[in-house]
Amino acid sequence: MPIPSVAIVGRPNVGKSSLLNAMARRRVSIVEPTAGVTRDRVSFFIKWQDHEFEVVDTGGMGLVDEVMLKQHVHSQIEVAMDQADMILFVFDAKEGLGPLDELVADKVRKLEKPVILCANKVESNRDELEAADAWRLGLGEPHQISAKEGYGVSDLMDLIVESMPRWPIDEEKEEMGLKMTIVGKRNSGKSTLVNLLSGAERCIVSEIAGTTRDAVDVRFERDGKVWTAIDTAGLRKKTRVQDAIEFFSLARSERSIRRADVVLLMFDMTEEISQVDKKLAAFVVQNYKPCILLGNKLDLAEDAGKDPAQWEAYLREQLPGLAFAPISFISALEDINVEATLGLVEDLHKQSGFETTTADLNKVLQKAKQMHAPRDKGARPKLFYATQVDKNPPTLLVFVNDPKYFTGQYDRYLQNQLRHSFPWKEVPIRLVYRRREKVDLPPESRD
Repeated sequence: MPIPSVAIVGRPNVGKSSLLNAMARRRVSIVEPTAGVTRDRVSFFIKWQDHEFEVVDTGGMGLVDEVMLKQHVHSQIEVAMDQADMILFVFDAKEGLGPLDELVADKVRKLEKPVILCANKVESNRDELEAADAWRLGLGEPHQISAKEGYGVSDLMDLIVESMPRWPIDEEKEEMGLKMTIVGKRNSGKSTLVNLLSGAERCIVSEIAGTTRDAVDVRFERDGKVWTAIDTAGLRKKTRVQDAIEFFSLARSERSIRRADVVLLMFDMTEEISQVDKKLAAFVVQNYKPCILLGNKLDLAEDAGKDPAQWEAYLREQLPGLAFAPISFISALEDINVEATLGLVEDLHKQSGFETTTADLNKVLQKAKQMHAPRDKGARPKLFYATQVDKNPPTLLVFVNDPKYFTGQYDRYLQNQLRHSFPWKEVPIRLVYRRREKVDLPPESRD
């Protein structure tokens, strides 16, 4: 039995995204007073009173989009309603019912599914009167809420769990399994890959660059394992972030990288590496995330006579900070090498989660110091011992006489020695240097 799904539907700008955020108690969907901000199905798994259910935000019905995505948006709404176990039909109580609300009501009635009618933006006596008018839709009592103020949202979630089959929270799956974030500049094929992995059209795929604005979480299972693929907005130069929607899309992409277990940094192999690509790579490095450099559109690159080996050398030259990251070539459209890439994702996650002993760690570091001791004019840099304090990423606390002697080139040297000695060959290693006076090695670190 799948986790129950609740689809939030309504005409544009009635507060559907605000309602999802209020239920999730976090900013999941972009909220901006512009009709048509939400385009994909944006979902979040809610835990409420020992129940779990998925809430899916959808685009506005009747949207006439300035970039001709109306058909795509409506397709996403139809899929969400078809797959949902319950519908939350939201209308704006401040404006009252209009023709587009009637259109939504007609579609909802034909579904023959449980419907909860939500009168949003109820913040005055006049709003309450407008909300009561919705009885005439024949969809039951209009439940009065204000998603912005939080009024009535808890009661609404109580009503949802009372009306649905019980689905207890599975603590083992609470983290949505292995989370991989797919980032890249616009139109590199991120949404196509997510749709392929999920086996459903969860993200709008269009030739128009910048279609995805929200970061979209898609949970799926492969070979009995739970995964979450996080599709993000395509990024462009900050100087071209022209409005609030672009700003929030950028912020979500960065947050999605921080959330990830593994990042897929995707490139269109038919295009040159850009400053946006380099900034994304730098953000991945800054957050110590395992990363696969993913060359997409392999089929088009080969047709254009581009050699993967030459492109790999070019990529390595452009992104020296990710020299340890593996490269994979795929075609998301043709499903070429995607399964092998998922295996690589699992391998990186395993590498990042490896823990070594203090004794083995210090054998490697002491040998590295003997081979190449740190140097500084007029000073004697000393490396005493280290211990692993965390994983994902592997984090090592290194005791030295002065941390300033162990930055830059020598830090990279130690990381490379550790990669050669432990199963961290393709993942970032975080070395945290701590100042100490002369200390003895702990007993477990000695031969």
